[in-house]
Amino acid sequence: MAAQHHHHEHSGHDLVHAAESALTQAGEQWTELRADVFGALAGHASPASAYDIADEVSAKRGKRIAPNSIYRILDLFVTNNLAMRVESSNAYLANSHPGCLHDCIFLVCDECGEATHIDNDAVSKTVRSLAEAADFKPERPVIEIRGLCAECR
Repeated sequence: MAAQHHHHEHSGHDLVHAAESALTQAGEQWTELRADVFGALAGHASPASAYDIADEVSAKRGKRIAPNSIYRILDLFVTNNLAMRVESSNAYLANSHPGCLHDCIFLVCDECGEATHIDNDAVSKTVRSLAEAADFKPERPVIEIRGLCAECR
């Protein structure tokens, strides 16, 4: 059995509180806009684009929020482990265990676009070791496995 990374999965208000706590502990501010962006992102079960989030936050606030502003906030969230980026679809998922550092392994369905995040420390360790053996310093490995989810098969 592969070694797994264990952590507490947050949801709902507990997830927002955990994200706020992780961001402020990292020395960043938890602003109303950042709270709105994280709330919108956390409301998605599947990956959401910055444009999806911008539309939702704009509707909530009653004024247009530029996607560039949303991208900056999402990048901050990824840097601080509050969100994960699905590279192949340029979309984001809220991290259900904010602040917990681990590599991203996604199972991405080519049919419906659903992305399931899994943790496997043995795979992460192997990928990091291979990179280091090639004299490369891995910063944030992301592995995406494309295929069909159980619903679409």
